[in-house]
Amino acid sequence: MHLEYFQLIDKVDAVEPAAGVIRAVASVPEESTIFEGHFPGHPLMPGVLLIEAMAQTSGYLLLAMYRFDRMPFLAGVREAKLRAFVEPGQSLDIEARLEHDGSGYAMTKAKIRRAGGAVCDAALTFRLAPFPTDDMRTAMTEHAARLGLGHELLT
Repeated sequence: MHLEYFQLIDKVDAVEPAAGVIRAVASVPEESTIFEGHFPGHPLMPGVLLIEAMAQTSGYLLLAMYRFDRMPFLAGVREAKLRAFVEPGQSLDIEARLEHDGSGYAMTKAKIRRAGGAVCDAALTFRLAPFPTDDMRTAMTEHAARLGLGHELLT
């Protein structure tokens, strides 16, 4: 995770666009200014950032499914449940599955687990739109490649 850059997943382990599923991993940093205020003397990963990690993972699934022709923008979070605290230094397994795709929107269900135990889950809605700029599309494909999305999915 690069919290200061809002890049919350470290690696895509597997993506199956035809099946509508992706698995990613994230390593919570040992130190970050976020932990200075959340909470002093008892650092915890903010729940909103856990939801964002699920949204980013879901977003990369949608990017792969659309072969980077559409940009997913988070439009809604439903049924988010935060089930366990996440401390600095922990490794997280993130999975997202496509639930619905149509009319310019897509919905996923995502979850985060740690050492086999549930951390959080949510139903997420995305608006699918053309990339606002070619530069943004290029930046997203480059970052996806660094995360391990296969080259065949990038063009």
